[in-house]
Amino acid sequence: MARQLRIQYAGAYYHVTCRGNERNRIFKDDDDRRRFLYLLEESLETYQAVLYAYVLMDNHFHLVVQTMRANLSEFMRRFNICYTGWFNYHHNRCGHLYQGRYKALLIDADNYLLELSRYIHLNPVRAGRLRKCDYQERWLNLRRYQWSSLPGYINDKKVIEFVNYDMVLGMVRGRRAYQRFVVDGLKEGIEDPFEDVQYQTILGDDDFVARVKSKYIEEGSLREQPMYRDMIS
Repeated sequence: MARQLRIQYAGAYYHVTCRGNERNRIFKDDDDRRRFLYLLEESLETYQAVLYAYVLMDNHFHLVVQTMRANLSEFMRRFNICYTGWFNYHHNRCGHLYQGRYKALLIDADNYLLELSRYIHLNPVRAGRLRKCDYQERWLNLRRYQWSSLPGYINDKKVIEFVNYDMVLGMVRGRRAYQRFVVDGLKEGIEDPFEDVQYQTILGDDDFVARVKSKYIEEGSLREQPMYRDMIS
């Protein structure tokens, strides 16, 4: 099976996710979650990456990051190795924690960053029993969920230093507007932004895809070439 094509350039935005091996938990307790965020902050600083949104679920996580140095692979490699080492030590286990390589989509931030942030923040109430609850109950549970960047988006007293809120909030003119934006998503439902992914690699409109193809696509490893040929055909 062809590996996902990695498109890296300075200033690129990505949606990144990893799922537990065999869909097992990657967070068993709050110590795991706190260590994950500590290591994430360290890695962001080391690799000069910018974090715009995140959510930690029991068996997977979502990040929205921007790499200023075209180094997503190095950033994720270091981060995942460090957290896997912690998790294995903390729980007296060994072996792989994640199901294969991380998955990354290149993001057209101008057109998708705002919507993607909402979609990610809604993760804790999109599945399980909460999925069938009314929007008020889901919003109450969402506000109580502490393992995402949402609290800092709706309350300036819960800001986390290593999250950049300004870009997304600037798209809706502040925290109150962003809260209404999220609640509207609970009331009315939202479309899955990932339905717009092209070539299994890029979330963007046709103009964005064309710019990426013309400026940044390079022939990758042998296993990645089938997807590369699809993009340039």
